[in-house]
Amino acid sequence: MALGGGTFVAQNKKLPGAYINFVSLARATAALSGRGICTMPLELDWGVEEEVFTVTNEDFQKDSMRIFGYAADHEKMKGLWDLFLNAKVLYAYRLNGGGVKAENDFAVALYGGTRGNDLKIVIQANVDNEALFDVCTYMGTSLVDSQTVSTAGELTANAYVRFKEDAVLAVTASSPLVGGTNREADGEAHQKYLDKIESYSFHVMGVTAAGETVKKLYASFNKRLRDEMGVKFQLVGHEIPADYMGVINVKNRTMDEGWPETSLVYWVTGAECGCEVNRSVQNKKYDGSFRVNTDYTQAQLEQCIDNGEFVLHRVNSDIRVLEDVNSMITLSDECGAIFKDNQTVRVIDQLGNDDAVLFSTKYLGVVPNKASGRTSLWSDLKKLREDLQTVGAIENFTDSDLTVEQGDTKKSVVVTGAIEVVNAMGRMYMTTVVK
Repeated sequence: MALGGGTFVAQNKKLPGAYINFVSLARATAALSGRGICTMPLELDWGVEEEVFTVTNEDFQKDSMRIFGYAADHEKMKGLWDLFLNAKVLYAYRLNGGGVKAENDFAVALYGGTRGNDLKIVIQANVDNEALFDVCTYMGTSLVDSQTVSTAGELTANAYVRFKEDAVLAVTASSPLVGGTNREADGEAHQKYLDKIESYSFHVMGVTAAGETVKKLYASFNKRLRDEMGVKFQLVGHEIPADYMGVINVKNRTMDEGWPETSLVYWVTGAECGCEVNRSVQNKKYDGSFRVNTDYTQAQLEQCIDNGEFVLHRVNSDIRVLEDVNSMITLSDECGAIFKDNQTVRVIDQLGNDDAVLFSTKYLGVVPNKASGRTSLWSDLKKLREDLQTVGAIENFTDSDLTVEQGDTKKSVVVTGAIEVVNAMGRMYMTTVVK
């Protein structure tokens, strides 16, 4: 949304919008929105180029061939399969789009990329009318389109190729498309993705990039949008020690040939975005497709927690999440240890996003800033917090924990309040008296 947002120090913002701070308690028709939306920049052999495109879980299951060039159960789709074990919606962007489109005498691939080289056109004489041709398009061994025409000019483009109108149709057993290439996924491609995705709303962004420069680019993007623009999401990356609640630093490497060792990011991105606001990913069983290195000692696992690293460990025959933590390690009076837990971040992100949407859609520029208007805003904000309490995300909230008052100007309101976040059980200390 093209409005102000983010944190504040003084009441001096120029753009209209909702400016929201969350701080630790110093040691001395409102409705909750759903979760499950993520985004990732991807290196693909096929698909939409230079644009963000939306893929639902159902789309992936039913239409992966058309969207990505491979069936959902193909080896090339292993990362996205892991992602969609828990994610509902993916805003995808193809980093290596813009390559050469494969072609032959009859057709040109709809997209650039190496997968276009697996397309082929088969032309047969129609059995019922010898003046007609059956023109079939195959992706690998899968028939994806068939048309019966008399000339090439009658052919219509399908989801895979655009036919050449001036082609001369002739019976051919198989005419493959050739010359398709992928473009390099360079730093410019990553920046284009970030520029385009900035206007979208999502819960988690995942990035499998291994280069330090690119990882820093994403960490900076996350911090800028969270702190300056009020866009609340978390970033999942491999070995990104950002020391920041918005960044989840995955420790484990994967060991599958042909896949980068950062590929656990797919599963963690899906698990984090699909985790409800009143739940934790801690102890979640890894049910993904990759071989994950979990060769850590107890001392090393303890060090991972101290380092703000999200790590999976082996529990008998299972692989499970040790702690649902982000990369924050430096604590302060405003950001205490509770903010290291991703369940806490989910709660405050949920509240921050829902509060901002409520204000921007119902109150901004509409409701007069007088006692009755502020009472209405207080009532709606209270309802959001009561809903969080009902589902067990926060506790002990009372009406006195929230106030809405006139700000420094006629247009501003000041909201103050407190919430007590509920976290899942993580440790049990038991003393048993034996008589």
